Amino acid sequence: MDRIFLRGMRFMACHGVLPHEQEIPQPFEVDVELGLDLHAAGESDDLSDTVNYAKVYRAVSSIMDGASKQLIESLAEEIADDLFWQFSPLRWVRVTVHKPTAPINAFFSDVGVTILRRRKDVQWE
Repeated sequence: MDRIFLRGMRFMACHGVLPHEQEIPQPFEVDVELGLDLHAAGESDDLSDTVNYAKVYRAVSSIMDGASKQLIESLAEEIADDLFWQFSPLRWVRVTVHKPTAPINAFFSDVGVTILRRRKDVQWE
């Protein structure tokens, strides 16, 4: 299956379980991978035969900059749902939300979640 990806989208946003996380922006990074057939776009060289990367970024940004969520799992799920809603050619999406400054009293380089979702009518290939 063909795929489009956007990696390392960075946001300062207010998401988290603790009260101060919902008030003081902290860094997040989001990666998305979109599964779709790119054959027509490759042959036509026409943007209407693919997914516009700038629109994908704006969709993710809208959610990251939107209402506070407690869980990064909820952010990932909302991003996946919105991408399916906005881009009908998508067969599956993988969303990773990184929270590198999560309030954990330990040394670590990153904390995150990855979800993989497919349209209900699509079989895994």
